[in-house]
Amino acid sequence: MKIPIPKLQAMIRFFASNTDSRLLGKKKLMKLFYFADFMHVKKYASPITYDNYVHLEHGPIPSTILNLINAVENDNENALLAESLMVEIKENSLLKRVVPTRSFSENDLKYFTPSEFKILQNVCERFNDKTGRYIEERSHEEAAWRLTNELDDIPYTLATKDPDCLTDENEIRLALLVMN
Repeated sequence: MKIPIPKLQAMIRFFASNTDSRLLGKKKLMKLFYFADFMHVKKYASPITYDNYVHLEHGPIPSTILNLINAVENDNENALLAESLMVEIKENSLLKRVVPTRSFSENDLKYFTPSEFKILQNVCERFNDKTGRYIEERSHEEAAWRLTNELDDIPYTLATKDPDCLTDENEIRLALLVMN
C-alpha cells in the first residue's frame, strides 16, 4: 500500500460523512475502497490507495487497509488508526460500524487530486444508502472478483475486463510502475 496514513484517514472520514453512517460497517467500507480504487483505475489508469486486493468470499478486500481497521477493533489503544476511528459492535447486531473521531473537513481535501475526489464522490453517491450486502453483490459482478479465485491477489489490470473501463492494461501497468 502506497497511500499515506493521513490520506487513508481522510478517505475513511469522507466515506463516513457522505454515506448513511448507520450502514457503514467494515464490509461496506472495504467495498467502498474497492470501488474507489477500481473506478479510478478504469478512468485514469491508477488506483487511489495502491493497496493489494485479495479475493475473499464476500468480495475484494484491500488487505493492508483491512488489517489496519482490524487492529483498531482488536487493540484500540495501540492501533495506528486508533486516534482517527472506532469500530462499534452493538448487541444483537452483526454490523461492525466504523465511526471516525471527526467528520471530513475542507482541510482534508488537500490529500486528493481532483480526479480522486470526483471518484470518491461518485462512489458515495452510488452506495450512500446501500447495505454491505448490496455492495458486496455489486462487487461480485466485477471482473476483479469473477476472474479470480478465493485468496488470489487481484491485479488492477483486471479492471480492463469490465465494459466500463476506459484505460488499457499498458496504461495501468505504467501507472503502477511509476509508483514503485
